[in-house]
Amino acid sequence: MRPILSRLSVPAPRRLRAALALLLAVTAAPALAEWPEDHPIQVYVGFAAGGGTDIMARTMMPFIQKYLGGKANFVIVNRPGAASEISNTSVARATPDGYTLGVVNLPAMAFVPLYKKTQYDPRKLQLVARVLSDPTILVTRQDSPYNTLGDVVAALKVKPGSLSVGHNGVGTNGHLALLQLQNVAGVKLNDIPYNGTSQSKTALLGGYIDFAAVTTGEMPDPGKEAVPLKVIAQMSDARAHSFPNVPTAREQGFDDVMPAERGFAVPAGVPAAIVAKLDAAIKATLADPEYLRKAGNDAPVLAYLSGDEWTRIIDSRETTMRRLAASMPKE
Repeated sequence: MRPILSRLSVPAPRRLRAALALLLAVTAAPALAEWPEDHPIQVYVGFAAGGGTDIMARTMMPFIQKYLGGKANFVIVNRPGAASEISNTSVARATPDGYTLGVVNLPAMAFVPLYKKTQYDPRKLQLVARVLSDPTILVTRQDSPYNTLGDVVAALKVKPGSLSVGHNGVGTNGHLALLQLQNVAGVKLNDIPYNGTSQSKTALLGGYIDFAAVTTGEMPDPGKEAVPLKVIAQMSDARAHSFPNVPTAREQGFDDVMPAERGFAVPAGVPAAIVAKLDAAIKATLADPEYLRKAGNDAPVLAYLSGDEWTRIIDSRETTMRRLAASMPKE
């Protein structure tokens, strides 16, 4: 009796190749088709529940889930502390199977490893999409004698360190905006880190500090605070829609651009098809009218970019970030 393979009309080598291809297709197809249906996707957030980053993630997740379809579901995991280093490390070290997602905050994610050794390597994080870009603003009390950056710089030239500014910690947008101002203007501020905008705002309202570096989303209407405040500069490429009459730092003669950005990342090595699905679902969410109604203070600063586009922009800032890191005291 002839062997079974010899009875087939297709030559043996071709039959073997076809059988192997079929086997690979059958083996691989279910893994891709099942995602994200077999267990929850953990979403790491580097700040405590109730903060701006956490609220953004919790507001977006039902919409991302809708656009992914299937049985997609998300579990928010708050890992606050160390300028999001704890959260970033959890994402970078996770299995790259599409079941771990992280909210990343820039500039801290890219900056902190430049001036100190961190537990995570930014190259182990693959950016999926940017969600928002929120300009940094410099705010003071309405009764303050300082109305422009020029006023602030002039006072610091006369008496270095005489003016205090609150920000949200080392490596945050506020801290780096202030560091950059000091470098370009050749002055010295008394910069004071706080654990959040609520703390720095309270200090400013109480008169314990002279200024606060925050974002437009964190203080959308300064004039209506318990103690009326005013914005004297925007550290952005262009004036924000919410403050059309406030000049940028560049317009005032100081090259200082430092937005706060948020988006999503996965561990490096996640299959491209999964990254593409996540990206598409995030992009669709940012265009969803219902999400836009619920986005609150995030709505005016939503600024989608694909992961590849965002990565190119971050790479283009590396020289500036390294220069700022070099001016920091080493830990």
